[in-house]
Amino acid sequence: MRHGKKFNHLGRKKGHREAMLSNMASSLILHKRIFTTTAKAKALRIYVEPLITKSKEDSTHSRRVVFSYLQDKESVRELFSTVAEKVMDRPGGYTRILKTHNRLGDNAEMCMMELVDFNESMLEQKASKSSGATKSKRTRRSKKAAAPAAEATKTEESVSTDEAETKE
Repeated sequence: MRHGKKFNHLGRKKGHREAMLSNMASSLILHKRIFTTTAKAKALRIYVEPLITKSKEDSTHSRRVVFSYLQDKESVRELFSTVAEKVMDRPGGYTRILKTHNRLGDNAEMCMMELVDFNESMLEQKASKSSGATKSKRTRRSKKAAAPAAEATKTEESVSTDEAETKE
């Protein structure tokens, strides 16, 4: 029975699923971007994000733990050198899934999965937006509604000062 087992089995036995996720994680780390089905990408996100978190602490133990999942020396080296430097200050959410189109053969939902800090075009757009003019703080009232209210308070003040002068 599958009580409480919520991960996607992807139509594969345990050994095949683990080998596939290991290969996909190695490809994602080496190439920074892969194209796959949406279901596999969601399963891969659960698999690879804890490994990236482990890579923040560069110790022999964490390298051995990550190697037991990836089974590829080159991807472990890349993960602990290049990827760990870029994600050091990020608290989580190291991957991004962008849906692209449906596959022609079986109409499966396809997507592009990438490491967030390695998409230079999105980083440039974000930097250009932040380097532009700073946005002013917005209020919920419109200028037209604010203007009559301000005039009303001015006229009330002038009426109260006129009444004060007449009493004296």
